[in-house]
Amino acid sequence: MRSVLLTGFEPFGGAAENPSRRAVLALAADPPPGIRLATLILPVTYRGAGPALQSALRGHRPDVVIATGLAGGRAEISVERVAINVDDARIADNAGERRIDTPVVADGPAGYFSTLPIKAVAAAIRAAGVPAQISQTAGTFLCNHVFYVACHHAATQAPWLRAGFLHLPWLHEQATEHPGEPSMALASIVAGLRAAIMACDATDDLRVAEGAVS
Repeated sequence: MRSVLLTGFEPFGGAAENPSRRAVLALAADPPPGIRLATLILPVTYRGAGPALQSALRGHRPDVVIATGLAGGRAEISVERVAINVDDARIADNAGERRIDTPVVADGPAGYFSTLPIKAVAAAIRAAGVPAQISQTAGTFLCNHVFYVACHHAATQAPWLRAGFLHLPWLHEQATEHPGEPSMALASIVAGLRAAIMACDATDDLRVAEGAVS
């Protein structure tokens, strides 16, 4: 049975909820068939998120890790392509720490590509009736931080591990707090994540154009 670690984040930035937390808890209660699913809700802190993720990776030794987080303003589930080795955010984390031009890992490479079959994952999400896209940037806040930590762990300690990150839109019930920004039903987000988990079985990714022109 394939094992998957699925992570989400606590709320941050004054929001009462984080869609990734809600979705991960929903899947923990009803995991995909044939999957040994472990879940983890990460703190939105630089000093806490990475160590918590690494501890879970060492403890569960999953075949796949899919980290998820919020990208308010995006309309689709975004399958991230690249994690970069920098923390540089306009806001502080939940502990009040703000980082500017700080490496995620001091001696790490500049970046890592996701080792998920990202185009197959995006196609599977769309086949489940949920909008999805390939994204070329996971930002430079905690989402990218965790994505980089997962990829670095795979590269240095767990060569069998496939690691990636998915960004999620606001929930519909949060739409009134963010006028003009897109949102998605929790059931759709959960269906998309379920499809993404199952698509990670693909050994070869799809060869289709999903890049950005600018």
